[in-house]
Amino acid sequence: MQFDTKIAIVIRTDLEAWQKLNVAAFLSSGIAAAFPECIGEPYSDGSGTRYMSLIGQPVLIFGGDRAALTRALERALARNVTPAVYTEEMFKTTHDAANREAVRAVIRAELNLVGLAMRAERKVIDKIVDGLKFHS
Repeated sequence: MQFDTKIAIVIRTDLEAWQKLNVAAFLSSGIAAAFPECIGEPYSDGSGTRYMSLIGQPVLIFGGDRAALTRALERALARNVTPAVYTEEMFKTTHDAANREAVRAVIRAELNLVGLAMRAERKVIDKIVDGLKFHS
């Protein structure tokens, strides 16, 4: 199935494995919160056990260094795409309000980005992530 939109997550490649997974999980929640229409119907198995709904389209995960994440952020903003962000400082916080304060304390040009997530029209996302490789 071809979707009109594309979801992309960009994660800094020099992180520890647990950090990459944590960042991907948090950023996915940002997509789900901002775009509730991308959530599918609840699941159930053959025994009738119900499970939660998931995002109903593929999520593409790219990797890059800090410069690549900064470039992707600037490309997104230039195209009026509001991304979800995760900065290195957020690993040291313990709750949502502290996360927001950690981001607010730094100007955009100096954000120590470790992850971004965005959802937009396919061609727009393609331009934002141009040059990035899928995360391995």
